Amino acid sequence: MTRKRVIVLDVVGLSLKHFDNPEKIPHIAGLLGSGTLHRLVPPFPAVTLPVQATLTTGCLPEHHGVVANGFYYPETMQVSFWDQADRLVQAERIWERLRKKNGKLTTALLFMQNSLYADCKVVITPKPMHSEEGLIPWCYSKPAGWYEKVSRELGEFPLQHYWGPLAGIQSSRWIAGAAVKTMEKHKPDLMFVYLPHLDYCCQKFGPDSQEVTEELGKVDKEVGRIIAGVDQLGLLDETVFLVLSEYAFAKVEDAVPLNRILRQHDLLKVRTIQGREYLDIELSPAFAMVDHQVAHIYLKPGFTKKVGDVLGKEPGIDFLLQAGEEKKRYGINHQRCGEIVAVSRRDKWFSYYWWENEKKAPDFADKVDIHSKPGFDPLELFIEPKSFKISRDTRLIRGSHGYPPTGAADHVPLLISGRLEKEPPAAGPLAMTDVAGLIEEILGG
Repeated sequence: MTRKRVIVLDVVGLSLKHFDNPEKIPHIAGLLGSGTLHRLVPPFPAVTLPVQATLTTGCLPEHHGVVANGFYYPETMQVSFWDQADRLVQAERIWERLRKKNGKLTTALLFMQNSLYADCKVVITPKPMHSEEGLIPWCYSKPAGWYEKVSRELGEFPLQHYWGPLAGIQSSRWIAGAAVKTMEKHKPDLMFVYLPHLDYCCQKFGPDSQEVTEELGKVDKEVGRIIAGVDQLGLLDETVFLVLSEYAFAKVEDAVPLNRILRQHDLLKVRTIQGREYLDIELSPAFAMVDHQVAHIYLKPGFTKKVGDVLGKEPGIDFLLQAGEEKKRYGINHQRCGEIVAVSRRDKWFSYYWWENEKKAPDFADKVDIHSKPGFDPLELFIEPKSFKISRDTRLIRGSHGYPPTGAADHVPLLISGRLEKEPPAAGPLAMTDVAGLIEEILGG
């Protein structure tokens, strides 16, 4: 049996429609010469951390426990977004299962979420540090010092281009370069590579915009660099590429300010500190931890009906999940969930805002501050030209995601390319939960 390696390229924002014009993505589409293209059904909620946890475990959020991009910690009454620790995922990862069959199998995780301290041979993930001199755009890595070795050749990771108003191809270009360096040095049997570039323009301009079409070639070029690097190492014949996207984007027009709505009905409390209003979780009967088109509503006992009645009347909300059976139907019935899970209309997204007077907005509202906000803030991609502060014009966002998949329009591509010992999966949609099993079949025999 020929030795096999698997490289999973997570090209966020890649759409099945993009394969209708293969000349726009020559390197990705070129993999079809020895591969097959499949429809892939994302889990709910279709947002980054839950999707990646599903991808790497083969189970749904109700089992792995990653129900959003953020976590609410009731013990400390704090919300924290983008917590990176591997052990926040409460299910066995695919590389852990594979090592039970082959103790020598090695895995590399490059910029995957929830990879901090993962039990893998190679890891690189952003972990910026604050010092008296300012922000240090450092990355945690395994082996210790691997990031430093890579950065001596590629330069420091361009954190300012990974998220925020300067987000661009520079970060995906660095990650692709790191993938090539990792293959050269460590030759992992399994490697996951996160390439986020298209995600930025899909949110800023909308999924069907001309801007997204123009940016396709840039991320395709980085995929081509990785393929060429594998080829130059003489590993192409033994490598199976899985190229996929995490979720489909919907065109959106404006946001629904859930916390402001709760406050208007005396269900959310704030504390005023130096003239600014901050969320008071302790005294709030309810608050919303928002995440694109999904929100977890955390409640004090006795407020379920009142909050359900209030939110059920909001035109920007499509539906609410309240009972355990409702959440179970969507694969999200986990103790980390809010007592109520809200889903926006397809043409809306949820903002975390609770203030009515812009002068009373909290100090982090006009900054790139991904850990302080009790919700995902896509407006961190926009800066006001005069003030150089983050915009709060919610109409600027043109693309969002998270809505549960209901049909073909919500499917994303899964390209399987390389020599397989068995026939590729039959025609028909695959679920994101199937990908871990596919990898296990290729590497585990």
